Amino acid sequence: MNKKKFILFSLLAALQACSLMTAPEAPVKPVEHQPAKTATQPTIQAEAQTAPMTAALTQPASPAPSQNHPSGKPGSPCGNGVCSGPENAQNCPADCSGGQGSSQTPGFGGPSVPQSPGSGQSAAANLTEYTATNPSSGAALYIGVAFPASWDKQSALPALVLVPGGSGDSSHFTGRKGPAGSTVDTLTQAGFAVVIFDPDGRGKSGGAEDYNGFIHQDGLAEVIRFAAALTGIDPQRIGLVTYSYGITMGSGALARHPDLPVRFLIDWEGPANRDDTGGCDGAGLGHLKQVASCSDEAFWAQREASTFIAQIRVPYQRVQSEQDHVQPDNSHAILMVNNAVNGGSPWVRLNNETPNQVFDPNAPPAMLPDSMDRQTDALIAQYAQELFAR
Repeated sequence: MNKKKFILFSLLAALQACSLMTAPEAPVKPVEHQPAKTATQPTIQAEAQTAPMTAALTQPASPAPSQNHPSGKPGSPCGNGVCSGPENAQNCPADCSGGQGSSQTPGFGGPSVPQSPGSGQSAAANLTEYTATNPSSGAALYIGVAFPASWDKQSALPALVLVPGGSGDSSHFTGRKGPAGSTVDTLTQAGFAVVIFDPDGRGKSGGAEDYNGFIHQDGLAEVIRFAAALTGIDPQRIGLVTYSYGITMGSGALARHPDLPVRFLIDWEGPANRDDTGGCDGAGLGHLKQVASCSDEAFWAQREASTFIAQIRVPYQRVQSEQDHVQPDNSHAILMVNNAVNGGSPWVRLNNETPNQVFDPNAPPAMLPDSMDRQTDALIAQYAQELFAR
């Protein structure tokens, strides 16, 4: 009996021990599961925090307002008070109409107050661009205007209108020539506003080539009038500078439009007549010899500077080197100066000679040394300053 009680007691004790051993297993699952949830939650939070960082690394930065969108399209700067990029009076009157807006970068648009380049920047690379209509041909003429970096965007400055030589265009004045930069750079650094343009049929202008005849001369006259109305240009201080064959267009415009607001004419080595430009003197030189015959009087009546120069009524400065850039001699320079003096121009000078004198073609004075050709732009700036001061 005692033995049976002992066995029964032992079995009860064993069952109780088993119960104690298995009882903790019930909460084990919650304990194991809870850490799993806890570990997962920070991972979700970390993903939420790093998602924007990933986007920042992969998404391009928001671009600055585009300069190539017309008004009303994404990125258009229209309405910001600055007439820039493709904006003009037609597609963005809010910024450009009536000359409003603070600047206009190259865009071949309507007029506005130009933006001068910053210090150290090329004025030729910061041209303000316009169009004007040639009243004789109806062609849209390209005009570029540059101002000194120091311009305050309010003062009216003296201006030089440049006429290209040969059958050239405004690019002749914007190409870099040396450490001083382009012609535009040199002249703006001297304190001038500079106006360049493309005649009919050249560069960015419409129309047809006219070889510096009446149509080209009328176009130049319109460019001068247009420039005189621009903010930043003093209409009482505009000088005309011609290069080589540009003298035909320049002198023709002044002779045929005597009301133009031009203070003086500077002529760099311009040819005089058909002998020089049509090869009619037997030398065979001249870029027009394949364009018109020497006996075509109707053609040459529009294109001989030696005739026009006798009719101008503004001071005339001739710049001539000992060795002309094209002609075999410099007798054409003497002809131009003598015709200007005899024709009644109020002041005429050859290089630095005594003004208002005629010269013997057989005994001309010494001309500028050829080395001065490398300083043509600086020399023209010097002459312009002197003539504006007269």
